[in-house]
Amino acid sequence: MEISIENYFRKRYSFFTWRSNTSLVNKVIMAFFMACVTGIMAQIVIPLPWTPVPITAQTFAVLMAGVVLGRWWGGLSQVMYLAVGLLGVPWFAGMTGGYSILLGSTGGYFLGFILTAFFMGYFTDKYVQSRNFRPMLGLLSVANFAFIYIPGLLGLGLWMYMVNGSFPTILTLLTMGLFPFILGDLVKIAGAAALTKAITPKKEY
Repeated sequence: MEISIENYFRKRYSFFTWRSNTSLVNKVIMAFFMACVTGIMAQIVIPLPWTPVPITAQTFAVLMAGVVLGRWWGGLSQVMYLAVGLLGVPWFAGMTGGYSILLGSTGGYFLGFILTAFFMGYFTDKYVQSRNFRPMLGLLSVANFAFIYIPGLLGLGLWMYMVNGSFPTILTLLTMGLFPFILGDLVKIAGAAALTKAITPKKEY
């Protein structure tokens, strides 16, 4: 058993060393693969009757993108996800696609996905101690609730202004764009923190 654990530690270190130093082509392929994972998880959708913003599983993939791919390519995977979807590939939530998404109720969240993946990639690569459960739990919480929801709520408010001719109250905005998602996000954050602790090496790579 001890030998198997040591072998696993060696393999995870080898993978992260490889992915940091591999060719540009391989990095592009990995980033596109992570974009595809995000698109697949975006199809796990729970619509809510009082808001145009659905519950989806894609934020888990967004949080893990930076961890798995690193400081640049995690963020670029989400740039790819957004760019390909804007070209019309239907891999946004509910099998949708097209440039109109940026002007819709969820446009701000997509921009937040990019910021989140860059943020997580930077800290995961730079700080070895961040790869343990507790510090990762804190980083993921900041990334999720600041980098996703701030641009997401701003975009939702702007969309509501364009539709209704007036900005919503803060309470209305939070009720539509934040409160329904907190419990599910906490579960995803805890899962991502546990997975990060398991898969990342605890030394420089």
